[in-house]
Amino acid sequence: MAKPARPFRSVLYIPGSNARALEKAQELAADAIIFDLEDAVAPEEKPRARGLLAEALRADYGPRARIVRINGLDTDWGREDAATFAGHPGVDAILVPKVSTAADLDAVAKLAPDKPLWAMMETALGMLNAAAIAAHPAMQGMVMGTNDLAKELGSRFRADRLPMMAGLGLCLLAARARDLVIVDGVFNAFKDENGLRAECEQGRDMGFDGKTLIHPAQLDVANTVFAPSAAEIDLARRQIEAFDAALAAGQAVAVVDGKIVENLHIVTARATLARAEAIAACGV
Repeated sequence: MAKPARPFRSVLYIPGSNARALEKAQELAADAIIFDLEDAVAPEEKPRARGLLAEALRADYGPRARIVRINGLDTDWGREDAATFAGHPGVDAILVPKVSTAADLDAVAKLAPDKPLWAMMETALGMLNAAAIAAHPAMQGMVMGTNDLAKELGSRFRADRLPMMAGLGLCLLAARARDLVIVDGVFNAFKDENGLRAECEQGRDMGFDGKTLIHPAQLDVANTVFAPSAAEIDLARRQIEAFDAALAAGQAVAVVDGKIVENLHIVTARATLARAEAIAACGV
């Protein structure tokens, strides 16, 4: 599956059982919404939530990517979840929970052959098999499930997320090798804006496309941090101009702000401008 051109700076979880939240999500400044039928819905509510979500997704969610996280196929609800949304016109992708091997995606791909798949990367085995998972032909994106991963690792919370680095890095490498979208895990303390900003900045600097969020109050920070800054856009434009001038003069490198600019820097500069244009076009 080709990586979508749209931005994924902010990816907000919305419980599939909450009618008010489903309606409100149509106006929120999120690049994408994960409509959750798994962890956010109590077992006795899952059938009702499935029907409620199927109806809600007939509404207009504008440019927001609409991703449905189904229950695992090893549960009582997963197969019907997949069958319900396999042909639903209001669904852009299906998110498969707890993907540990590429084989975990095969059965969902058979039930929903026309929908791109995203994988929740939240198990130790999933980290070790990230490359094979990313190579699955139906794959379009990865979502880091850092809470479940921490549980499996038995790790303690650290602001620097040192225990997560191996898993995050493996998944980033796998996603980039296959040109997939990849978004960082959630930040649980939704009232701690400074902590959220620091973790978003860390994820951005590592290379993530955006961050999954648990509360609308987190949207502004994620949207700002994962967008190119005005300074970055200005630098990208100046690098391209200087490099084009150097080529016209028969030179292979340019100098901008005292630093060498080669072709590889121009690739990054053009990607920065394309990202800024995609965000502007999205209008969220």
